[in-house]
Amino acid sequence: MAVGQTAILHAESLAAPARKGRDLFELGVGYGLILLVIWTPNPWQRRLYLVAALFILVVSWRNFTSWAAMGLRKTDLLRSLWIVGVALIFSAISITIAIRLQTLRPWRGPAELVQRFWGYAIWSFLQQFLLQIYFLQRTLRLVSSKKLAVGLAVAVFTLAHLPNPLLTLATLVWGCAACLLFLRYRNLIPLGVTHAILGITIALCFPGQVTHNMRVGLGYLTYTPKLHRHHRPQTVIAP
Repeated sequence: MAVGQTAILHAESLAAPARKGRDLFELGVGYGLILLVIWTPNPWQRRLYLVAALFILVVSWRNFTSWAAMGLRKTDLLRSLWIVGVALIFSAISITIAIRLQTLRPWRGPAELVQRFWGYAIWSFLQQFLLQIYFLQRTLRLVSSKKLAVGLAVAVFTLAHLPNPLLTLATLVWGCAACLLFLRYRNLIPLGVTHAILGITIALCFPGQVTHNMRVGLGYLTYTPKLHRHHRPQTVIAP
């Protein structure tokens, strides 16, 4: 029995450096591709997006063990739904303040809200997958300190939202909270829903000139606000 345990420990010690090397490779290439997508103009951006998505998909498939390990599970789901409740309260307060300040974007009920933001809701879940599953789970294996692992995962997540100051700050705060909550409940579902609520709230409560329509990277720098018809400059015909 002792010999068998020694052999297992020896095998694990040999596998650990290889596992860390693979984690570093997957983190570096995955994050590098994400940054290239953010900072590359079209049409190359669309092509790089497909490359980045395919790389992360293949890596995730190769490392797949179970849906529970991916944060998609029923365990602790009900216990963690208070996170969504807090997000809804925060959203209601923010919308009320935006109404008073007259900064709320016009919208005609829940149907239009779903029509405008269903894509963002899906993207919210994908971002939480990247943060908690792709980045955090690898940083947890690379360093011995949970706090340092969370800090590293949040740092790369936050830096990807530059140079948008509002989204960078929001990402820093929510990223820290989301990682700590994931370590407690190991459930991605309430975090994805909360991310969608918070992101949509920001989009509704702040003018496009402030958020640059929720863009980051090169898209933030090249953003040009759309002019309404009555704000369009008149064409001057030279004599």
